[in-house]
Amino acid sequence: MGNLRSVAKAIEHVAGPGDRVLVTDQPQRILSADRVVFPGQGAARDCMAAISEHHLNRAVLDAAHSKPFFGICMGMQVLLGHSQECRYLVKDFGDWDVPKSFTR
Repeated sequence: MGNLRSVAKAIEHVAGPGDRVLVTDQPQRILSADRVVFPGQGAARDCMAAISEHHLNRAVLDAAHSKPFFGICMGMQVLLGHSQECRYLVKDFGDWDVPKSFTR
């Protein structure tokens, strides 16, 4: 996910003086964050594979339910139950208060 540095730099630019921006793939750090920005790029299947490979499924879902959470592009779409982008079911994160599908 190549846009991580660009997103981190943009957030650093607008963050408060006491705020720290951290890019991580560690579930515990996501869970302990005050706020989460979750960028993503590429195809939904690849993004979900990367999330699963790093064991981030539960941490991302818990963060989305319990704290300020900003999903950017694919970072929000993969939280849905279905994507028509490639005509396949994206792994469902569970009960969720947003629509279960995305149509471009």
